[in-house]
Amino acid sequence: MELTCSRCHETVQDGYRYCPACGLPQLVYSTENSADAGERDRWNEAVRDANTVDWRSAVRSILPLAIPAGILCALFWPAAILGVLLMGAAAAWAVALYTRSLKPAWITIGAGARIGLVTGVVGGWTAAAATGLSLFAKRFWLHTGSSFDSDWQSLVNQQQAQGTAAGTDAQTLAAIKAIMISPEGRAGFVLVAIAFLMATLVLFAIAGGALGARRLARPRRPGS
Repeated sequence: MELTCSRCHETVQDGYRYCPACGLPQLVYSTENSADAGERDRWNEAVRDANTVDWRSAVRSILPLAIPAGILCALFWPAAILGVLLMGAAAAWAVALYTRSLKPAWITIGAGARIGLVTGVVGGWTAAAATGLSLFAKRFWLHTGSSFDSDWQSLVNQQQAQGTAAGTDAQTLAAIKAIMISPEGRAGFVLVAIAFLMATLVLFAIAGGALGARRLARPRRPGS
């Protein structure tokens, strides 16, 4: 009888404990009782260990990668595509470093995604802090606030022109403009942009961690 993986539906040879395509643990059936009972217990314990994250070791792998990646993501902003790809790569790298400390060196996709989540949270907060600090420094220390003001005014005028072309009434356009040029409106816009950047970094880090764990999956024969 041909066996197939329940996740990717690839063919799994008889006796394989892992899917050779996606690394999903497979159920192994045997007619023997006493010896196989202990083997099944060891197998179940190995699966639980692979799905459990030793966070002390994982954090040592995450911090040296997530913090520099977050700073670089802030430098790449608003060219966010470079930053999110960098964060995904950092999460995959963190999973690879963490896996090297495991005996055996194997990790499930779920555990990789959780490591990616923590990498994204640390990197996202670092990127937010670096972005806020750089904006503060440019305005108050480097005295480049006039360029920010002119850029923002150009954006407001562009939004007004688009609203006029779309047939929006003048009263609504005036209200939107008043909000956008107010200090609260500008601060809110920046906070929303930073929050969106953080959320995107976390999502890409989760994906990077899961892909990193998936890439590290290897077919394993009985007894390996």
